[in-house]
Amino acid sequence: MSEPGRPTTTVLLPDTRSNWSRRDFIKGVIASSVTVSGLSYLGATGSASAQTAGIERLLSLTVNGQTRRVDVLPHETLATTLRYKLGLTGTKLGCDRAECGACTVIIDEVTHYACSTLTHRVRNRDILTVEGVEADDGTLHPVQQAFIDELGPQCGFCTPGQVMSAVALLNANPDPTREEAREALCGNLCRCGAYDHYLNGVMRAAQEA
Repeated sequence: MSEPGRPTTTVLLPDTRSNWSRRDFIKGVIASSVTVSGLSYLGATGSASAQTAGIERLLSLTVNGQTRRVDVLPHETLATTLRYKLGLTGTKLGCDRAECGACTVIIDEVTHYACSTLTHRVRNRDILTVEGVEADDGTLHPVQQAFIDELGPQCGFCTPGQVMSAVALLNANPDPTREEAREALCGNLCRCGAYDHYLNGVMRAAQEA
């Protein structure tokens, strides 16, 4: 007996047991599963729609000095938007849990992990990715060049995040000590262990800038 107000599911099976083949049985099970799953999905999406009905999805983002219009889901992260909506794949997705720093970007002169930043929270802020640090004529940023000269990149996966952390540091403190540089880069993990190379690059960029 079904509960009041609860949708019921009827599975039609062959009339006689002699005609009840294995194929018919499997079809009946699949039909019932799909019906129940569909009801659950409709209930869940209905609830979600009610919660997000007032959120505007078409946003204007200021990225690397340009205004970009993009369709953003309510719980979409900035890393997802940058990589898969705007094509800025320099922002890497590593741990996807705000631990490795590969997705580091600069928002209003402060470094942030893009994988744990909701895009809807940064719609009126200036976002800088690794694609935006070089000069208009393609000349590398002093940090980028110094990292190359000091053999910082090994596998290169963490390099964009290291670059962004170093750029933010030198923007705020053009003449850091090595310990200050170490602290600024401490949120960026390097699977190849090239930490000293990156630190040497920061100090070299500070001297040559």
